[in-house]
Amino acid sequence: MKEIILLGATGSIGKQTQDIILDNSNDFSLVGISIGNQVNLLEGIISRFSSIKSVCLKNYQDFLEYKEKYPSINFYYGDEGLLELITNTSCSMVVNALVGFVGFLPSLHTVSKGLDLALANKESLVVGGELIKQEIKKTGAHLYAIDSEHCALSKCLEGKKKEDIKNLVITASGGSFRDYSLNELENVTLKEALKHPSWSMGNKITIDSATMMNKGFEIIEAMHLFGFSLDQVKVLLHDESIIHSLVEFIDNSYLCDIGPTDMKVAISYALYQNSRHLLNVEPLDFTKLNGLHFRKLDLERYPCLSLAYEAIRKGGSAPCVLNRSNEEAVYSFLKGEIKYTDISKVVQEVLSAHEVISSPTKEDIIKVDTWAKNKSEEIIRRLVKW
Repeated sequence: MKEIILLGATGSIGKQTQDIILDNSNDFSLVGISIGNQVNLLEGIISRFSSIKSVCLKNYQDFLEYKEKYPSINFYYGDEGLLELITNTSCSMVVNALVGFVGFLPSLHTVSKGLDLALANKESLVVGGELIKQEIKKTGAHLYAIDSEHCALSKCLEGKKKEDIKNLVITASGGSFRDYSLNELENVTLKEALKHPSWSMGNKITIDSATMMNKGFEIIEAMHLFGFSLDQVKVLLHDESIIHSLVEFIDNSYLCDIGPTDMKVAISYALYQNSRHLLNVEPLDFTKLNGLHFRKLDLERYPCLSLAYEAIRKGGSAPCVLNRSNEEAVYSFLKGEIKYTDISKVVQEVLSAHEVISSPTKEDIIKVDTWAKNKSEEIIRRLVKW
């Protein structure tokens, strides 16, 4: 029986993870959770999982209320509470489904304790991938990516010799605006931006998919997870999103992973430590496909992806700045404060103003994140005025 802590239990990945744990109750037990703003869902989760021993809430007032209501459960609150939850709750795996920089320290803390990490919080590797890898090397913890692309790459790379591999190819749907002209992007609405053509995801990642910043993050992830250079990680636009990634070999042949557009496949693969298990998802019906379509990537249409490439090449603390400036800009767009096309403008200005730290420590990363947050807010205030 694998005891699981689930961070970000009420998000899209968190809810699907709960379903898989319930469907496989002989294999998994949910012992700890964290919840952000949707605290109204807590009682329902507790009623579904009598195994829960610990809960971390975002706000202190909620902490006081529920601590009194459920005296048999250990409660924590805030960012520090996430670390205390991991420290004080016996488990064998932490599923990190938090969104944004807030997920980094829990990821680092998890692997530093030698616990396995199933990671949906891609920001953890974007801002501090080297530090996380260093801790894994020290403790022997394992990292399993909850991501359709990296799940696919893990499957295709299994048992293969690195010297036989030419490139990793990550597919991308192109996001909500893949068929829009550059001029049309100037006046797109939030409602339009949240209509992803292939996947059902949370709001922030849906916007990141539209700008293709998400793909930039996935390139960084792939480099950390599999040890390939930037030049060896390619992006291919693929409308149907059923080919999740490909591996190109030195003889110019390819191996690819094809499957349904359902995140439960990647979640299950991570929970079962990169192995397959019977899963209740809708199978692909190839007879109903109208073909597979691919497009060449046009970086002019996706300036955020160009900025991701710039941050990767700069290295050091630059990806941390990339992440925070994007995070602030996306949430500002979601609140209706700035235009969709302003997202890349914010990121570009903050990234240009940053003096890169070549080998940042944990403390450096925290300071850089705060600086990037403040700088982004300054730029956003200027854009809002206009």
